Amino acid sequence: MASRKRSSASAASDAPNPKAPCPCGSGRRYKHCHGSGYAPPVTRPFEGLPGEADWVALRELVPAATAKLRTTDGKDVTLASVLPGGAPALVRASGEIVLGVQLQASSDDVSRDLGTALAAALEAPAGAPVDPGPVGAAGSSGPRLQDLLDATAPLEVTVHEDFGFWLEGVEPGAAAQAGLKQANEAILPTVRLEGLEAAYWVRPSNERAHLRWVRPEPEEKLLDALARLRASGEILLGEGTRYAGAFRAHGLVVPVWDLPADVPAADWAAPAAAFQQRLEQALASTEPLTADERRARAGLLSRQITLR
Repeated sequence: MASRKRSSASAASDAPNPKAPCPCGSGRRYKHCHGSGYAPPVTRPFEGLPGEADWVALRELVPAATAKLRTTDGKDVTLASVLPGGAPALVRASGEIVLGVQLQASSDDVSRDLGTALAAALEAPAGAPVDPGPVGAAGSSGPRLQDLLDATAPLEVTVHEDFGFWLEGVEPGAAAQAGLKQANEAILPTVRLEGLEAAYWVRPSNERAHLRWVRPEPEEKLLDALARLRASGEILLGEGTRYAGAFRAHGLVVPVWDLPADVPAADWAAPAAAFQQRLEQALASTEPLTADERRARAGLLSRQITLR
């Protein structure tokens, strides 16, 4: 009995304090994380996929866009920003598989939600509805995108002016045409800046435009670099621009600039490329932040929000 008591006491002493931060690094208390059997959300669901930053952009920023994917067994798949009704996937009569990244519901692992939908689409016959089950349900055991997609195939995004790609290869009825018209009316003009990864110009009104740029760098390193540029006055993209702040989405930081609405999107590619060079130099710096840079960093952090 004494031996059992000592063993029980030893096991109890080895367990983390329920009120202490969980050892997994989620930031939650242990009792609300692994101590409760709860699996913390996957912070970067698209990590390891080619074009992670563009995956985040298609999920959160871009209204109408497509890209080509390839599965590990060589099958071609079309990735779409969103499908009619928020459907997770469809198989056209031609056999083309289309996967929608913007889902109506999602779990704590978006990659598993999308992987589950893709796996169901790969098994569905041409022209048949895709039924992946309750996508977004907690505790799903379906595959992740990283299990199904060829990681050597680059992600090349095509931004569309409307959702006409929904009806490619089909004869739409009146209801489908009406739904397409309604969806098209809600689209904000969006352009992916040429030569830059995941940099998207958008004009929400005739008075203003924005550049929203999903960055692949680790958050702390990126914040240090942006602080250096903010303190030196090099964070702007040119006359009439303003650094508006940033948000986090799926583990990546998305800086946002306000831009004059009357300047065409293509004209911002060169200023953005110049900023990219300044940012790379700031990222390479190993010097401690100065007092002005620390104040700039605190200001940047105060203007940052989390979407996911």
